[in-house]
Amino acid sequence: MKLDIELDRDNGVPLIEQIVHGVQTWIRSRAARPGAKLPSIRQFAADYAISRFPVIEAYDRLVSLGYVDSRHGSGFYVAERLRTGMSGRGTSDPRRAEEESVHLLQEFNHPGGTLKLGSGFTPEAWRDMDSLVHAIRHVSRVDTESLIDYSTPLGNATLREHLQARIAQLGIVVDASQILITNGASHALDLLMRYRLKPGDTVFVEDPGYFNLNGLLKLHGVKLIGIPRNHGGPDLDVLQAQLQQHRPKLFFINTVFHNPTGTSVSPPVAFRLLQFAREHDFTFVEDDIFADFQSEPTARLATLDQLEHVVYIGGLSKTLSSSLRIGYLVASHAIVKDLIDIKMLTSIGGSRFVEAVAVALLERGMYRKYLERLRRRMSDAMGLTVQTLEDNGWEVFEKPLGGQFVWARVPGIDDAARLVECGEPLGVTVPPGSYFRPNAETSPWIRINAAFGNDPRAHAFFAAAAQLAR
Repeated sequence: MKLDIELDRDNGVPLIEQIVHGVQTWIRSRAARPGAKLPSIRQFAADYAISRFPVIEAYDRLVSLGYVDSRHGSGFYVAERLRTGMSGRGTSDPRRAEEESVHLLQEFNHPGGTLKLGSGFTPEAWRDMDSLVHAIRHVSRVDTESLIDYSTPLGNATLREHLQARIAQLGIVVDASQILITNGASHALDLLMRYRLKPGDTVFVEDPGYFNLNGLLKLHGVKLIGIPRNHGGPDLDVLQAQLQQHRPKLFFINTVFHNPTGTSVSPPVAFRLLQFAREHDFTFVEDDIFADFQSEPTARLATLDQLEHVVYIGGLSKTLSSSLRIGYLVASHAIVKDLIDIKMLTSIGGSRFVEAVAVALLERGMYRKYLERLRRRMSDAMGLTVQTLEDNGWEVFEKPLGGQFVWARVPGIDDAARLVECGEPLGVTVPPGSYFRPNAETSPWIRINAAFGNDPRAHAFFAAAAQLAR
């Protein structure tokens, strides 16, 4: 059996990546049934007149990603678990939970030449690579123990002091012992879920919201209730009605530069949200991962509440480096004390080296200077991207005042899956709005990262997508 995929030696994308992407697409298209046998390495190479070596590497990657099973002495097969492996996890729809994990993998595994227009990453060319290299060399020279030792349970003390000063600028007053360093913000979210939730509990999330958060919550077996996100924050009328029917343990929220709409919670909405939390005894988990994109600090829920009904989460990975995983959680002393135990049980400790590199960048002012450049660049890109979208007849949910994301649609297109299909032949990938909804409901919207919105391929996509409705 020859697989229905195409390989192009002349497009600049390594054959290994083309094979991986092609087989993934073939499996996701449901053209292959679970357990179906793939061509042998020798047969695949013969079918496409290529060397066996890229096939070997591609098959190995597909096995590690969970798309393919390797059976010793028998060959390679479409993995059974893609359709059935999530049962028993407490999710209401096992297939949907598995598909969401596949969606997350897609953000990382498209061929290298593809424009990831909807990704959550800062372009590599925009990163301060010189400062990163300088800080890494400095730490390697003066703190060799950091290369092999765990960090302390709370995390580097100097780093926590720097973070304490940074969040104080937002009006969040804590001492350094209330700050727990984590391996990225997702780690902080997972620790909190382990601490506060059990299968069957109810939580509120934003609709649309962060798709990885929704998948992680379903992995913990909890019930998700989506609260529509309006221009000024969560829909208060819907929230009030849902609170009459449900008793949520937690409400996960982006207050500033919301992912994916780019909006921020207005002060009147923030005050009312905290009133609801006090009246109905639930806690907000305030994910402020995009805080450093904001030039002029504004009040957060944690500012107004001072952590009585709020746990605050932030991080440096979105701006500093996706590879240097620095997140942090800020909460009451009692919560932090319990979370330390969970952190030690699940990951022993953080990376002393990564935390030391972050300290070097903060202490020497390199991170501050980099942020100033990054904010200007993102602001310029945002303005140009929104203008290009509107010039092509797109509707923008709201013109963001900062951050990375634009939430946009083509009037007359009811399902953003059509926009995804439009982008593929142009070498452009975008996540459809359904990815960001609690139960993957159909949506006409897509998320666009403005940092990539001025690439010629993006312009071609904006124009081509607008033609779909005409």
